[in-house]
Amino acid sequence: MIGFLVFGLVVGALARLIKPGHQALGIVGTLVLGVVGSLIGGIVASALGTGDIFELNILGAVVAIIAAVLLIGVVEGVMGKQKAVR
Repeated sequence: MIGFLVFGLVVGALARLIKPGHQALGIVGTLVLGVVGSLIGGIVASALGTGDIFELNILGAVVAIIAAVLLIGVVEGVMGKQKAVR
């Protein structure tokens, strides 16, 4: 479980480095996005037959980082809409 959280934090941090611009996310937001991205990566890797959902593999890691980058975009879009409404 600790390893999964650490990997999620690494995935979230890499996604924030890849995504251009400033993201208004703290360490907890980065961790949550990384963990969700890791879960998505594990599900995709498992569906493709490269390993178990909680097993660390290259395909799962790549998909996790891509999913986390996309999730950052979604969070920015939702936060931007909330700021525009106020």
